[in-house]
Amino acid sequence: MPPKAKYTREEIIQKAFEMTRKRGIDAVVARELGKELGTSSSPIFTAFKNMEELQKEVRKAAMKEFEAYVSDALNYTPAFKYVGMKMIEFAMKEPKLFQLLYMREHDGSQTYEMLVDELGDTVEVCIEIMQKDYALNRKEAQLLFRQVWLHTFGICVLVAGKVCRLLPEEISEMLSVEFQGTLMLIKSGKFQTIPVNTTDEKKE
Repeated sequence: MPPKAKYTREEIIQKAFEMTRKRGIDAVVARELGKELGTSSSPIFTAFKNMEELQKEVRKAAMKEFEAYVSDALNYTPAFKYVGMKMIEFAMKEPKLFQLLYMREHDGSQTYEMLVDELGDTVEVCIEIMQKDYALNRKEAQLLFRQVWLHTFGICVLVAGKVCRLLPEEISEMLSVEFQGTLMLIKSGKFQTIPVNTTDEKKE
């Protein structure tokens, strides 16, 4: 029989989550986690196959924490702006968790669609609201969401990385300008992708 674990999986995940929250996921190594638990690393590997499995569970816990920030979005208008504001607040208050969820390095195969999929059901809710409230078709709503989300993500990176400090009213204005500008462009029917050409190409 395998030895009985001194700590449950849930207790180990919680301690690893607390470490991540303070110092980042890179701080969650077996030896340091064992110290935090007041034991050796043995109980960790009794409960988990390896540290990668544990780190996946920590990411799930971080996602639940993020979802709690935006869970009441439908109680606010406009809901998608509220989601954006709360996402930025999460990045500001929980920078290590935001970095774990959205700023970790991949192997280069990660696409924009794959990244957005990690946001879960929030995306579909926002797109449906945009279609209904602004009389957009699905393709137009997806374009609007993409532009606003990328803008929001950029602000999140700035605050999570402590590159600059932004006040709530500044953030609110930035999101409104981006949203209204993109919506007006879509509604005008004049949206087009403009290529960047060299000076010689322009002369031809």
